[in-house]
This record gives sequence, C-alpha cells and structure tokens, in this order.
Amino acid sequence: MPEGIRTVIIGGGQAGLSVSHELAQAGVKHVVLERGRVGQSWRGRWDSFCLVTPNWSVQLPGRAYDGPDPDSFMPRDELVRYLERYATAIDAPVREGVEVSSVRPQPDGDFSLATSAGNIVASTVVLCTGAYQRPHRPAGAATLPAALVQIDAEDYRNPRELPPGQVLVVGSGQSGCQIAEELHKAGRDVFLACGRAGWAPRRIGGHDVVWWLQAAGDLDDGVDELPSPAARLGANLQASGQGGGHDLHYRTLQRMGVTLLGHFLGAEGQRGLFAADLGESVAFGDQRNGKLVDGFRKAAARLGLPEPEVPEPDPIDLDAPELVDLSGLGAVVFAGGFRPDYASWVHCAGAFDELGFPIHEEGASTVAPGLYFVGVHFLRKRKSSLLIGVGEDAEIVAAQIDERRRA
Repeated sequence: MPEGIRTVIIGGGQAGLSVSHELAQAGVKHVVLERGRVGQSWRGRWDSFCLVTPNWSVQLPGRAYDGPDPDSFMPRDELVRYLERYATAIDAPVREGVEVSSVRPQPDGDFSLATSAGNIVASTVVLCTGAYQRPHRPAGAATLPAALVQIDAEDYRNPRELPPGQVLVVGSGQSGCQIAEELHKAGRDVFLACGRAGWAPRRIGGHDVVWWLQAAGDLDDGVDELPSPAARLGANLQASGQGGGHDLHYRTLQRMGVTLLGHFLGAEGQRGLFAADLGESVAFGDQRNGKLVDGFRKAAARLGLPEPEVPEPDPIDLDAPELVDLSGLGAVVFAGGFRPDYASWVHCAGAFDELGFPIHEEGASTVAPGLYFVGVHFLRKRKSSLLIGVGEDAEIVAAQIDERRRA
C-alpha cells in the first residue's frame, strides 16, 4: 500500500469507480483493488449481451452518458469501454489483477486484507463487488444426469459453444428470457422452466419503461416497501435491449416457439420433472404488470401527460408438460439469479443477515465500523445496484467515510 493510504475499495466496476470519484472529490486518498480488469463482471457476460436499461440511465457521478444514442442500449463491449474511459477520466487509482480473498477485522479496529499481491492493512474498506456474486441453482439440479452438460448463465457465451440438441433454460428473469430467445433464434428447440417474474411493455406512450419507473418513483422503493426482505432476491422485469429494445416475456417467447414449463423440480433418470404451476407464474407477472401500469397512469396524471394506453395482455396457453425427455437435451443453462456471498470471505461475525445481505445503515455496517457497501441490491433503494442509482449511494457512503476520517 502506498504511504498514507488507509482506504481500500474492493471492486472496479460502476460501484467501485463511483465511490472512487466521490472520495477523490472529498480529498480522501484511497486505492481500488480489482481482481481482473475494470468492469470485469460485465466482461464476463455472454457475447451478445446488452443493457436492458437505456443509455440515458447510465448516470455515474461526474460523467453521465452523453453519447449520440441516449435511447439505445449499450452492448457489452461498449459498456466496458465506457467504464474504462470513466476510470481514466476520473483518474481512479485502480490496481488491476489484485484479488482480495479475505477481509478480517483486527482488535485495533483496522482490517486485514489477504490479497493476491500480499497482505495489507486498512482502516476503511468499501465492498463494491457487485450484485451478482454466487449463481443460484435449485436443489433439483443435483438430480440431473451427470453426463448432461450443465452451466450457469455466467458461463454461457453463445449457442455455438453448447453441444447440439435441445436446451433447457432454468430461470425466467431477464437473463433466462434473453438466453432462451437467442437460442431459439439460433435454431435450437428451447424449454424454459418458469418462475415468478414481473414484466411490463418495453415502451408506453412514447417513453421507455425505465422512464416510467423513474417517473412513478418505483426506482426509489426501499426494502421496507417490499412484501418481505426475501423479495430482494426476486427477478428483474422481463425485457430486452436487443435490437433497440423490445418486449420479452412469457407471451412473446411462447409465440416464437419456446416451450414454457412450470418451475423445475428435478429429474428421475432421463425424465425432467416440472411443477404444474405455469399459470401461477403467469398470474404473478400479470399482477405485477397491472400494478406497475396503474402507477404509470398516476404518474402521467401528476405530470400532466395523456393517460398512457396499455392493451390488456394477450391470451396464453397454460397447458405445460410436467415431464420432459432429457435424452434429447444438449445442455441445461441455469439462470435462476444470484445470491450474496460476502460471508464466505468477509469474516465479520453478525455483519450479514440470513439471506447474506449486509446489515447496515445508509451503506455503513452497523456491526463492523469502517466497513461500507455500495452496489448491493436494495442497499438503500431499488436502483442501488443499477447504473442510474449507484452514484447516489456512492455519494452518501463517501460522505460518511470523509466525516469519520475528519473525526
């Protein structure tokens, strides 16, 4: 560690870079440790990946998106280049290729960090390792035939890298739907094991759905406004930014030829077992859609805009098979979301709740003084882990770090 630097940011994505910008503005010396390269988690997405949120919503502090296509959706490599330019523009002190394997509080109040470049000591640590930490697989995954190729969404790259044959996608959030669509367009027969995920039209009344979510205040929802703390693990709205953005949900997938199934239960030999609950999953998504649209109408009235016209959902065939012959499958792609994984390497007893989320107040750990978090799902608001909201949390956390330093 350079002389005089006692603050360490772990993670060089949008969260870590935003905190770096805010700390620099406050005159707090720090270093950013990144296990790979700037924007590493984005680099690992599949080849055709692009943002589901429009470019105008990329609002990192000091350098919001100002390119020529605010209403388009940045593909993976363009987003990585944006983050690289951002890191250069703010002169972020990033040390690439330095992986932190553990963080331990010390009796004197400091933290000991074991890194691939040696052990270091810091008085302040900001965890910005992203919202996508540990891929989640359902318990039934262990019953699938061992010879069947099984990968997580983070390891999927493109249809060509999968063995020939049908593909089962388990998980129907944004990633699952987008991967299912890409595989179908590549000529694969696709089964999609569905769960509870909300959806909304991509565009309503001339505006993108993210514009409406912001106008209606949905992006500012806090954990207390969720039905339960576990709802933080719920899927994001089904949608796609591909091709300029379009609707992508159960109805659009079924129309194109994807076979919808209930949620995945497991396997018995060469038979895949699925619950008879597709109708419940569709109803959940429709209810979420209806609630959102009601909020959009209220926002339109408040803003003096015409009431948006939103057609009723199309009919959908809910007759889903409960058994699938696995012998025709080439691969299974698990896209059931992610879980927090701080507790496996941040050794602060009692610092995380039963779901693995940090116990904090405005991003500051209430258990380990000097430990902070940015970029966590619902850290403060629904938008906390998004490119449109991470800067707000970074500013608040940086202010607390500066205040603590001065004290």
